[in-house]
Amino acid sequence: MDWTYPQPRAGLAGVLDKLIGPGATRAERLLQILVPSVAAIAAPLYAATMGQSWSWVQYLLCMVLAFDLVGGVVTNATSSAKRWYHRNGQGFAQHVGFTAAHLLHLLLVAWLYLDNDWTWAAIAGGYLLAAADLILMVPVYLQRPTALILYLGGLVVGLWLLPTPPGLDWFLPVFYLKLLVSHLPREEPYRPVTGD
Repeated sequence: MDWTYPQPRAGLAGVLDKLIGPGATRAERLLQILVPSVAAIAAPLYAATMGQSWSWVQYLLCMVLAFDLVGGVVTNATSSAKRWYHRNGQGFAQHVGFTAAHLLHLLLVAWLYLDNDWTWAAIAGGYLLAAADLILMVPVYLQRPTALILYLGGLVVGLWLLPTPPGLDWFLPVFYLKLLVSHLPREEPYRPVTGD
């Protein structure tokens, strides 16, 4: 198993490398652009078909959230991102910090789509942080099954225990999938044998 990665490039290309993992293959990059782009178009269209009378800001944020979350599911699951985000020096604090930064998503949804329902944000965020801590505390060989078990718990929280933001019923399931399943577990970073 090869955990080595090329150094990030200089300039804007290096910023991209630090987001998606240096050395991302052409196939990985294609998935990381195509799939979230489709989600960014589909999510606001879905909300519109559900009869949401949102402001342009709400539709724009829906588009951005869909791109970020679906893109994060794909990107964090790639071998290039696994090598980068789980490299030496990236431990408990860095992973919890990355996860905690996403609490902003919850605050924005509570504010713009749930009429300032801060209890919703606190419960959804509390579950996220508790689940992240558990995933990071178990041995590596148990991280994937633990993440999947806690993701199932997140589905219960997001679909049955908490109110679902109208038009954003996909939000918490994809949010938890990105962070708990795609990002946190340290998994083998396979590389293509030949080409992309």
